[in-house]
Amino acid sequence: MKEFSYTITDPQGVHARPAGVLVKEAAKYQSSITIEKDDKSGDAKRIFSVMGLAVKCGNTIRVKIEGPDEEEAARSVEEFFKANL
Repeated sequence: MKEFSYTITDPQGVHARPAGVLVKEAAKYQSSITIEKDDKSGDAKRIFSVMGLAVKCGNTIRVKIEGPDEEEAARSVEEFFKANL
């Protein structure tokens, strides 16, 4: 299992547009990708799950990736967060 933490820097937090792009990025991989904020977690491959976390600017999230392509998925998803959120 791979995991990393990331603090959201986008002033609008994780809103609909980047959440949709994140879901498309996560869907490219077989591994399960979970985002955790506080005591809640959501499947990064489901838009309502991601939006339901209500991640705001300044929040730190933890992303966990587990599966056959976890190395590549972790690298790609972390790059996505750094570039977009």
